[in-house]
Order: sequence, then structure tokens, then C-alpha cells
Amino acid sequence: MTAPAASDPASVPVRPAATIMLLDDRPDLQVLLLRRRAGSAFVGGMSVFPGGGVDPHDADAEVASSCAGLDDPVASRRLGVARGGLAYWVAAVRETFEEAGVLLAIDAQGRPVDLTPPSVESRFAKLRVEIDSGRARFADAVRAEGLRLALGGVHYAARWITPSGPPRRYDTRFFVAALPPGQTPVHDDREAVDSEWRRPADALAAFARQELAMLPPTVGMLRILAGFTHAAGAVRAAAAQEDGEDRPARLTGDWKSRWRVLLPGDPDYDTAPAMEQRAWVRLLPPA
Repeated sequence: MTAPAASDPASVPVRPAATIMLLDDRPDLQVLLLRRRAGSAFVGGMSVFPGGGVDPHDADAEVASSCAGLDDPVASRRLGVARGGLAYWVAAVRETFEEAGVLLAIDAQGRPVDLTPPSVESRFAKLRVEIDSGRARFADAVRAEGLRLALGGVHYAARWITPSGPPRRYDTRFFVAALPPGQTPVHDDREAVDSEWRRPADALAAFARQELAMLPPTVGMLRILAGFTHAAGAVRAAAAQEDGEDRPARLTGDWKSRWRVLLPGDPDYDTAPAMEQRAWVRLLPPA
């Protein structure tokens, strides 16, 4: 008897997604990691960067008018798509606000939004809940506050596609941005139950000791970030390379357990047996 289509790994749709590697100097480069709720349907208990699926509303025409520093033609060219590339940047910023409480936006004078005044912090905390629950739309809320999304400082870094097998699959674009002044990440305590700043090398060491659970894309991008000493250097490198070429990252072994991420320049990059090509990196650390 033929198995139901839902049980066929090849039948699982690949959904567009976006995530931001949020960086800050503390005093050297650290990256924000969120820990997903253990019971989550996807990557439960894993340490991840803030992010999620691209919502259809992220591509609405009126959203583009609320963006500063980037338009759809340039965004689409950078991602290698005909149109709609800007929606990935919008989704990354929206998800970072929903999951981590960090809003990459500027006011009418071009200043980063400051959430430190108690009245402002309280207002945006309520707004965050409204957006996360679906009672308010992100773009509408941004416009109502007289803000624009600060996309000029959000730089494209990589693309990872979930291999066949998991019950959910994503075609995820990775971005790099610096933490704006006047903001402190706070996990939503719904999808993310913990948040922490980690040096990339320390996070990789904790992963090797099995103290952190992470998937190959997170490990691969942490390896790249570990080559930088300060957030500004990583952001500058991402800006300089985001119009460059995609370089394949390779996954060798069994993605369910014993696997390694191979990046360009690794000694066995060209010789180790690898799985189906599902990852490309634009950002690489200094040689």
C-alpha cells in the first residue's frame, strides 16, 4: 500500500525564513543566542539566533515604504531572486523584535530607536505582545510610532536549507547586525525560554562538551564569527562581502548525529564525503 504523502520526506514544503546574528562587544565580540522551548515542534531545546519564517505581510508594498537603507531591487539582487528579496530583511527584523525584543529601527531624524526610557520600554513591550499574538501588524506598528526599519545596517551573510528528513524544512537567509544602543535583548519566554551573549568560540566549545544543543547552520555560522574579534569588524566584513559570491559550505557525516560543517579553507573541504549541497556562505572571516 502506498504511504501517505505526509510521511514522504520529499513532500515536506521548504518555507522561506530569515535570522539575524546580533552582535555586540562585551568587551570583545559576542553573539546573541536564544534557547528554544524544549517542547517546540521545531528545534526544541536548541540554541539558535533569533529568526523565523517569512510572513506574506513582510512582502506587502506598504512595508517597503517603512524601510530605510535598502529597497527590493537591491535586496533581491543580493539574494539572487527576481523580486521579493526585501521581505527576508523585514522578516529578520520582525522576528528579532518578537523573539528578542530588539527593534532595528530609526526615528524621523535617523536616530536608532532608544527603548531605555521606562515609558517607551513599557509601550514597546505591549506592542511586542500585540504583534507576536497577531493582534497587530508589525509594519503598521512601526509606521504608527513614526519609525522606519534600519535595514542599511543588516547585511546578508549566508543561506542554509534544511535537508530532507525533518518534519519542517526552511530555506533560511542569515544576516549580521550590531545591537543598537539603548536596547537590551529580552527573550519572549514563549518560543525562547532563555537568552545569553556568548563568544562564538565559547559557544562552540560548549557545544563540543554537549552543554549546548545546536544545528549545523548555527555551528557553521559561529565558526565564521569566531574569526572576528569585534562586532564592528564582522559587520564591516559582511557589508563588504554581501554583494560577492556564494561559497558552498559542506556537511559531512549523518545530519542526525555525527556531522561536521566544512567551510572553504578547511583542510579536508575538498576531500571529505559530503551530503547534498544545502548551504552557501557569503561572509567569511579574514584570511
